[in-house]
Amino acid sequence: MHQFAEMLFALGCILLLGLVTDLIGRRTFLPQVTLLLALGIALGDEFLGVIPAILSDQFEFITNTALMMIGFLLGGKLTIKSLKQSGRQLVWISLSAALGTTLIVSLVLLAVRVPLEIAILLGCIAAATAPAATYNTVLESGSKSRFSNMLLAIVAIDDVWALLLFSFGLALISLLSGMQGISVTLLDVSYEIGGALVLGVLIGLPAAYLTGRLKPGNPMLTEALGLVFICGGAAIWLDVSFMIAVIAMGAVISNFARHHDYPFHEIENIEWPFMVVFFILAGASLDIGMLNELGMIGAAYLLARIVGKLIGTWLGAWASRANLEIRHWMGFALLPQAGVAIGMALLAATKFPEHRQSILSIVISTTVFFELIGPVFTLVAIRKTEKSTE
Repeated sequence: MHQFAEMLFALGCILLLGLVTDLIGRRTFLPQVTLLLALGIALGDEFLGVIPAILSDQFEFITNTALMMIGFLLGGKLTIKSLKQSGRQLVWISLSAALGTTLIVSLVLLAVRVPLEIAILLGCIAAATAPAATYNTVLESGSKSRFSNMLLAIVAIDDVWALLLFSFGLALISLLSGMQGISVTLLDVSYEIGGALVLGVLIGLPAAYLTGRLKPGNPMLTEALGLVFICGGAAIWLDVSFMIAVIAMGAVISNFARHHDYPFHEIENIEWPFMVVFFILAGASLDIGMLNELGMIGAAYLLARIVGKLIGTWLGAWASRANLEIRHWMGFALLPQAGVAIGMALLAATKFPEHRQSILSIVISTTVFFELIGPVFTLVAIRKTEKSTE
């Protein structure tokens, strides 16, 4: 009982402190995501150590819940209408950003004499972004511009490219090492992505027809949460990507539910409290001490990822004839990086234990930087593009 009271008290304090960061964010150039992460670092074991263990132990549940909501809302942006308007640019920019980042990071690391296996793996990991941080930065900005809509669409599919590149990277290393794991690697990623897409469609199609009937044109919050939890839970049980599954479900419902005014907009009203807790706990879990282990290789990775995102995005925008705002600023908006990258790093460390320390130290230390500083670049990019279109 005492632990439960402690958890409730901590949750209440975290939510109220979230309001303080909102006030500070309105008066400074810093996005709320960065402020919440910084607050989490201060409250975590690195400094004050006041977050109770019973709450920290729920971090995985809170993380998954928040990401499911984000994925569902991002999927709702992938409508046929929007894809007809910018589908070509979406594919070109997202794919070019992922490929460009992977290539540049791998080449730079090879140039500083990093072993080939680590260079390939880190190059693939660098392609991943942070949907939650990006989405909430856009939400905070209040922007409805074409740039912001394109940004949200890109982060909705960005990690799909990252997972594919990572699987091909593992296969390439297996081939170079003479290992027999190529077909297994490709099969695993095909199942993870393909199974998630199928699951999202199978749940989304009946949901598109059945939801929004009790209150015509206005799907209920309980419907939204029920579908998100069912889809996410089924994805985790089937061992497929829950993020891709809920994105697919959101896209299907958004495109096929003709009787909806706006699919499940009510979920946005409860999403923010989850995100406040998520980002503060995420900040509390960051190991700031890892920055001391960054070293020359980590610094090379960090700079190469920034350059890779900027060049890759610019090339994709140029090839698809996107406007100048997208060409110049989209790369900066895609700099946040978080959980997916760490997940891939952990998998790589498991498959190649001899490189475990190098991979984890570089990815975790640079993720601290990109998670804190990335949203600042995203917000600056959004503000700059808004000013240029005024």
